[in-house]
Amino acid sequence: MNNSSKKDIRLGFFLWIMMPLTKGGEEPSLAIGGQALIEGVMIRSRRHLVICVRQTEDDILTHVEEIRSLSERHRVLGLPFIRGIVALFETLYLGVKGIYFSVNAVLEEEEEEFTYREWAIVVTLVLALSSFFIVVPFLLTTLLKLTGVLFNVAEAIVRLTFFLVYITLVTKWGEFRRVLQYHGAEHKAINALEAGEALEVANVRRFSRLHQRCGTSFIVIVIFVSILLFSTMPSRGFVMRLVYRVILIPVIGAISYELLRLSGRYRDSMVTRVLTAPGLAFQRVTKREPDDDMIEVAIKAVKEVNRLSGT
Repeated sequence: MNNSSKKDIRLGFFLWIMMPLTKGGEEPSLAIGGQALIEGVMIRSRRHLVICVRQTEDDILTHVEEIRSLSERHRVLGLPFIRGIVALFETLYLGVKGIYFSVNAVLEEEEEEFTYREWAIVVTLVLALSSFFIVVPFLLTTLLKLTGVLFNVAEAIVRLTFFLVYITLVTKWGEFRRVLQYHGAEHKAINALEAGEALEVANVRRFSRLHQRCGTSFIVIVIFVSILLFSTMPSRGFVMRLVYRVILIPVIGAISYELLRLSGRYRDSMVTRVLTAPGLAFQRVTKREPDDDMIEVAIKAVKEVNRLSGT
């Protein structure tokens, strides 16, 4: 793998880690989910994974895989809350795999096996981002000398500010901006599908680039859940409070996943609209309006998933 390949993997993953999509489940509205890639889109159903990447102006490479979630193969892993943790790890794995494929496709290189060396890069980035968005906001908030719920709220505000600044900065980078546009194209195609509209470029363009179950909304849910959860934890000094914030990450993710599923099932509810409004507001920063070529890629991926699903 050359240096250009590695650079594109790091660019794509660094953006992707902040916007994982966890759509999935038995409900029709949760049937598919997606992710933006380097010059492409990945769409995932319960049984198939489809990756479409634009290689040239007239050529879109399509890759299809059969998948089966661990939560379906093992009943205990499909239980509420446990399935959320499983889904997050599977999303991480499939997302990185999709980015890896798209980089090779764009560079027209022969696809290589995702080795331990590449996984080392992924793990390093995850740890670095976790430290930045979890530990650093906590350390800064301790300087305010607050306690109880006020501390947790202030910490959440600091964390949201970090996230907003991060997203604002990466949107100024040309490579990231195109990924954000593909993310918008993916949302438009899924919104059109869920509305029952014909998947044609002119139709899809009319739909919003925002979606209630986007990873950006998921992150906002995570922050609100963390406020409530940390407020119930006993205060036992600086070290223990920091430990809580690390070891409870899977618990927070599992609870947030269930809430995200509910928001998809009851998306027309007024309560859901109010609760998802902050996430949708953040999506206006993390999603950009795509051009027609990008929408065409997203449409092809969604159509292929539908064909494979027999819908």
